[in-house]
Amino acid sequence: MLLTKLWVVLLVLLFQKCDCKSRTNITLPSDLLIGTASSAYQIEGAWNVDGKGESIWDRMTHNMSFAIKDGSNGDVACDSYHKIKEDVDIIHRLGVQFYRFSVSWTRILPTGFPNRVNKAGIRYYNKLINSLLKRGITPIATIYHWDLPQSLQDLGGWANPFIQEWFENYAKVLFENFGDRIKVWVTINEPKQICSFSYSKGVHAPVIVSEGIGVYLCYHNLLKAHARVYHLYNTTYRPLQKGKIGINIETTWFEPATDSAADKSAAERMWQFECGISAHPIFSEKGDYPKLVKYIVAKRSKEEGFPRSRLPRFKPEEISFIKGTADFFGINHYATLKVRPMKLLKGVSELNDIGAHVVGGRNESWSYYFQRYFKSVPWGFTKLLKNIKYRYQNPDVYIFESGVPDEGALNDQHRIKYFKENLAAVVSSIRDDRVNVRAFTVWSLMDNFEWQFGYTYVTSFKPTFD
Repeated sequence: MLLTKLWVVLLVLLFQKCDCKSRTNITLPSDLLIGTASSAYQIEGAWNVDGKGESIWDRMTHNMSFAIKDGSNGDVACDSYHKIKEDVDIIHRLGVQFYRFSVSWTRILPTGFPNRVNKAGIRYYNKLINSLLKRGITPIATIYHWDLPQSLQDLGGWANPFIQEWFENYAKVLFENFGDRIKVWVTINEPKQICSFSYSKGVHAPVIVSEGIGVYLCYHNLLKAHARVYHLYNTTYRPLQKGKIGINIETTWFEPATDSAADKSAAERMWQFECGISAHPIFSEKGDYPKLVKYIVAKRSKEEGFPRSRLPRFKPEEISFIKGTADFFGINHYATLKVRPMKLLKGVSELNDIGAHVVGGRNESWSYYFQRYFKSVPWGFTKLLKNIKYRYQNPDVYIFESGVPDEGALNDQHRIKYFKENLAAVVSSIRDDRVNVRAFTVWSLMDNFEWQFGYTYVTSFKPTFD
């Protein structure tokens, strides 16, 4: 999600033996794994090499270059497809324990379907996995990180219920070819970004603008697709391969702007719509979407003249099928937002259920690092981790992304300070709150294609609360 320098992890690790009494000098628990990560479209390049098919990001960047800040694309990117040795050498020199990468669906199945398996794609990932293991680095594989085959998007993509079967068939190919060596699987990276940015706001491929409708169809199919892959692994492959499998959710911490009941309610609504809608069906004791989300969407749908809620209902058997389908709670954490209620603004879509209730901002007293979006708020991180513990029965937590971008400065002391503060927050959560954090991942291995921002830095802006 964000740009980082590849050597930051090594700098962070240098502080492992420091005095833990200071919030910025920390000793990492011996069982806390440290790693770095990437995703296929952002680094691999070789977009049409060796039989790879077209993804939705290939289509968007080629046909809608105006939608990318600098008009660029991932055709070459970091050229990691041709630089396995160089990449693994870098990872090894960092001294990290694991590397999280994603698999390109169209590099394995060029048409999106399993009737044609691309042997060159299988060879590429086999070589990457084996090279990592040879250097003592644990490979962690993400099955889906946003690069859907264009052929499947032409059939509706994540809005089509059949994608549940397509995703399961794709995952089966991965389990059969790589499961003997991959012991940690992530089914899907960041459901919110997939469903909101791609099928609601239209800023990510496939550029669908369908607020309040497409976004919920996406969530509904995505969660069931995730559950199908979990059960496939759990029943068929886990007994022999002995691995773990879970999902990865982007988790902002939402802090009430004041101690007022209204602001506290706004923070809770924001959590439920942004995080709970993905997490609750999997991790809560009863499953299903959060009651608050169901109530608000149903109420607004009725007011807008829809015959039923725009949020599809899970059948009782589907609730049971999805509940508990994760061996760990994967999170990506970058930000803390202060929130308060707002009235529906002119120009805001009637179907934007979140925008009708909450406005987010930041406090200028928070440590400033980059633009207004990236502030170091370590206490927000500890609150987030504690919140996950008590909402979802203290699951194992794998922090799969965290970081801060910059404009390319090599002397990025702000970034080192950022990581020290946030690692200290994680250690505090483990030590003081007994949160079961198992891994911390610096995003990303190298500077790469940053989605709608191309090869520029992220310039997200959020309102400020004094």
